[in-house]
Amino acid sequence: MDSFAIGVWLVVLGIVGVLALPLIIGVFVIGLQRPVMVVHKTSGMRKKAYVGFSWSYMLVGWWVPLVRGEIGIGALHFALTLFTFGLTQLIFCFLYNKQQLSRLLLAGWELDPSDPNYAKACKSMNIQVL
Repeated sequence: MDSFAIGVWLVVLGIVGVLALPLIIGVFVIGLQRPVMVVHKTSGMRKKAYVGFSWSYMLVGWWVPLVRGEIGIGALHFALTLFTFGLTQLIFCFLYNKQQLSRLLLAGWELDPSDPNYAKACKSMNIQVL
């Protein structure tokens, strides 16, 4: 291979490395995204929430709150993504799952103790495990 081809491959690998860096950091620092069931206190309705690094938010950004039913949060994240030219998408992927679970817990939902990820969710939210 000539030096130009090697240079091109180094640039491509560098770009891929930079794009994958948030995913690598998120997985090793915060952990993989795992589902946890939450139950509404009064109605008994069950819903799936997530703990850990939000790889889905990293890939599709503000669409994640829209799909999960948080229209206002999705609109806010869309505006912030436009205003910051996508930089917030690299930041919110570390924060979104914890923020969404916090909003659910404040709105009357409780973590389901029978869920296999209950302990991880409690640790993530700084809740004492029962």
